[in-house]
Amino acid sequence: MEDPKAEKIDTPPIDETSNEAENEFYVDPVKEVKLLAKLDLAFTPIIMLVYLSCFLDRSNIGNVKVAGMLKDIHATDQQFSTAVSIFYATYVTFETPAAVLMKKLTPRVILATLCCVWSLTTIFTSFVQNIGGLYATRLILGACEAGLFPCLNLYLTMVYRREEQAKRVAYLFSCSALSGAFGGLLAYALLQMDGISGVAGWSLVPQRRREGDDEMPKRPEKTISWFAPSINLYSNYLLNGICIGSEKFDWAEVRIALTDPKLYMSGLIQFMQDILLYGFSTFLPSILKAMKYDTLQSNYLTIPVYIWGAISFLCIAWISDRYQIRGPVSIPLSRSLSEAKLTYLQLVIFANIFGIIGYILLLTVKQNGVKYFATYLCAIAVYVGPGINLTWLNVNIAPHYRRATAIGFQQTMGNTAGIVAGQIYRTAPYKLGNSFSLGALCLSQVLIAGKVIYVRRQNKLKDDIGSGKREDTRKVSTGDRELDFKYHI
Repeated sequence: MEDPKAEKIDTPPIDETSNEAENEFYVDPVKEVKLLAKLDLAFTPIIMLVYLSCFLDRSNIGNVKVAGMLKDIHATDQQFSTAVSIFYATYVTFETPAAVLMKKLTPRVILATLCCVWSLTTIFTSFVQNIGGLYATRLILGACEAGLFPCLNLYLTMVYRREEQAKRVAYLFSCSALSGAFGGLLAYALLQMDGISGVAGWSLVPQRRREGDDEMPKRPEKTISWFAPSINLYSNYLLNGICIGSEKFDWAEVRIALTDPKLYMSGLIQFMQDILLYGFSTFLPSILKAMKYDTLQSNYLTIPVYIWGAISFLCIAWISDRYQIRGPVSIPLSRSLSEAKLTYLQLVIFANIFGIIGYILLLTVKQNGVKYFATYLCAIAVYVGPGINLTWLNVNIAPHYRRATAIGFQQTMGNTAGIVAGQIYRTAPYKLGNSFSLGALCLSQVLIAGKVIYVRRQNKLKDDIGSGKREDTRKVSTGDRELDFKYHI
């Protein structure tokens, strides 16, 4: 719906002899660049700040472990692992419902409510006196944070076209890496205050700053007034990209999403990659402490590792969008899919190779300097894999409620890895955790290759039906199943 206050612009007539006439929703490339810049300025800072704060809460439990929390609340290492895992019991339960309900409840309402509740919970974590209190706060945090990432990611798909989403998803995932860096820096600073006024340094670490979620627009189109008179340009921009199929809620769309093989292949890949993400982001301080670094060193040495992970993902995401590695929507039917410059297969497998080398070094070498270098290699796979895999799902599912269901359920499948991560990283030197992560990476490589083969076959099936070589016997032919919707590889 257009903003009634937004100014209208007169669209100049299109020369019917030009290429512009071929596209009803033509957008001038120069104006499109400016529009994208305005969109990024409107959405990116708020979204990044919210998710940065969210992941900071989740990952800081790893910092406070090495700072003496277990001793103060009289907990064992096994109980701590349970506290890490129990977070995901409520987290995975509420992800899909939150994603499906977001458009109905509006992002402003659902995100602001969740953020307020988890902010209070995080603050009161500072006053935990026993393991039961820690369990309770982790369960509440999981329930409140469950809806955040699926909703933010879904929101991005409502604002940006398919060809531009890898970079924007990278903004979110880079925040998970930066939260580790800020968490390590914050922990290092606050642990210097240990004992002041009789307060343990670890109890200061989780406390939160105010977020910016109250400024989240209810719907993307509501932001048009922020950059009027671009409303017509924005409408054409969207219609030329992500808007396909009905935007009204229909249970049939939910059922289609839940029976889509792409969803389950994506979910399994996400599960494998998230074992690394949650194990690495939560236990990196403990892994470093097992290398004989002291408490303060174990916290501040994580900072450059996390920053490197964020930079790596942003660079690879830029390549993903810049060179259209997913197999562009505009590939003509006569063009072979193998002509695409790069594919998700190449990109994710390439990133995962660094992680495989990193975990092998962690398991086999004895020199602490080499082991520390290995964490940088691991960081590349830890953050690139889950983010690019999620983008792969985003751009291959339509319309909205089918995509919302798929994103929520894929995150539910993937985030159960958090339960696993809490159980495999139990005792130093964490050989079980690192070995399990290495195995998950290798299996992920096989699953990625399998999904690429499936997606290629689906595109080939559409090509054959469109050219008349094969009869169309499909039960679903709407949304992403339409013949002119080409899956990104």
